[in-house]
Amino acid sequence: MKKFFIKILIYLNLTLLSVFNVNSLYAEEVLNVYNWGDYINPAVLEKFTAETGIKINLDVYGSNEEMLAKIQAGASGYDIVFPSVHFHDILYKLDLLHESKINESPLFGNIDKDFIISKTDPNGSWCLPYARGSVGIFYNKNIVTEGIKTWDDFFAIPDKYGAAITMLDDPRETIGVGLIVNGNSVNSTDIDEIKAAAKYINDRKDKISAFSYDIISLLQSGDIAAAHWYVGGLFYVFNDPDQKLAYSIPEEGATMYQEDICVLKSAPNKENAYKFMEFYLQPENPALNTVQQLNISANGPSRASLPDDLRNNPYINPPAEAYLKLQIFDDLGEDIKKYTREWTKIRAQ
Repeated sequence: MKKFFIKILIYLNLTLLSVFNVNSLYAEEVLNVYNWGDYINPAVLEKFTAETGIKINLDVYGSNEEMLAKIQAGASGYDIVFPSVHFHDILYKLDLLHESKINESPLFGNIDKDFIISKTDPNGSWCLPYARGSVGIFYNKNIVTEGIKTWDDFFAIPDKYGAAITMLDDPRETIGVGLIVNGNSVNSTDIDEIKAAAKYINDRKDKISAFSYDIISLLQSGDIAAAHWYVGGLFYVFNDPDQKLAYSIPEEGATMYQEDICVLKSAPNKENAYKFMEFYLQPENPALNTVQQLNISANGPSRASLPDDLRNNPYINPPAEAYLKLQIFDDLGEDIKKYTREWTKIRAQ
C-alpha cells in the first residue's frame, strides 16, 4: 500500500510539473505602454506583436504632467513612456528611469545625433529619441481666406473674419508664443521676459475662445477658424476631401516638441521594452509611423525611405533654415514656477 501511495505522489508531481512547464511555455508575453493619446500608429504596435508574440497593452495620457503624476502616485505596471525631452530629464532627475543601454544596439547608428538632445542623457544610453514636430497654426481656408503669415495675423482673425480661435491649454506652449514674438528664448528664466510674454497673451485673451487640445472637429465644422496645434494635425489636412484645412508656421517662429521612448525603473517587462526599442530602430517601423503621424522621425534612414510627398514636405521634414525658427523646451527646474504663476493669472482673468 505504501508503494502504491508513493507511485501516486510521483505521478501527481510529474503531472503538475508538466502542466507548469506547458503553461510557462505558452505564458503571454506583454509590454505595457503609456503614451500620449493617438501618438503612435496602431499598425506599428500590431506589427511588433506579429513579429515577437509580445502583446501590447496601451494606456494614454494628455500631458507630461499627467503622466508624471500618475507614476509618482504609485502606478507601477507601465514599462515604457514617451515623455517630451525636457520631461525625459525630469524623470531622470527623479530616479524614475531604467538605463536601457539602447545606444549599444548595432542599429543605434540610424538615430540622427541632432535628436540626442537630453541634457541628462547625452549619449542616448537611457532613452531612444522618438519623433519631433512643430507647433504652429491650423486654419480653415473657407473662413481665413487670406492665410496666416504671422502671429498677429492669427490674433486678428476674430476682428477680421468674425470667427473664433483657440490656443493650447499649456503654459509653456502658450506663453512661449509671447516669448517668440518678443524675440526671446522659450527657455527664458528672466522674470521680466516671462511677464512680458504673458502680457502679450493676456492682452489678446479676449480674442481667444478657449485654451484647448480638442480642436480638429471644430476646425472641420467651421465652429472655429484657426487653432494653435501640433503638426500631426496634417493628417486631417491630407485627408480632407474638401481641402479646406491648412497649416502655417508663423514668420516669427514657433515651438517644436520632441518625445523620447524611455523605460521606467519600475518596469516589470524590461526585456520586452528593450525589444520594442530595437524594433523601432529598424527604419521601416518609424516610417510606418510617420505615414500616419506625419511628424519628424529621429531615424535618418527611415526619413529617406518615405514617399516623395512626405519626404519633401517642409513641415514633416523641415529644411535647415526652418529649424532656426523652431525652439525646443528645456527642463527649467525651479524656474518653471515663474511660468505656472503667470499662467494661473492668465487663466484666472
